[in-house]
Amino acid sequence: MLDEREMKRLERMAGLRLDQEERETLVADLERMLSYCRILQELDSETVPPMTPVGRAGRALREDDVLPSLSQEQSLAHAPEVRGGYFAVPPVFGEPDDESW
Repeated sequence: MLDEREMKRLERMAGLRLDQEERETLVADLERMLSYCRILQELDSETVPPMTPVGRAGRALREDDVLPSLSQEQSLAHAPEVRGGYFAVPPVFGEPDDESW
């Protein structure tokens, strides 16, 4: 079962700000998913042959063609925040501090 501390950590890592109703809905959804995973863990898979990972099944190779694309200015035109000519995003790991974010 997800406790309040774990849920707040997940929210922070996902960059979410949920109200209590949204949090309760998400906890219920996550609990259902985790419950399903627990059921799958109990299945005997000893006789099931391993699958070939999709990436190794074969790739359709093609030539790399240079095509027109957006300029840096066009790409950043609607960004919520830009720093030094790049998209500025909050840190994924750790807590943001005033100096880095």
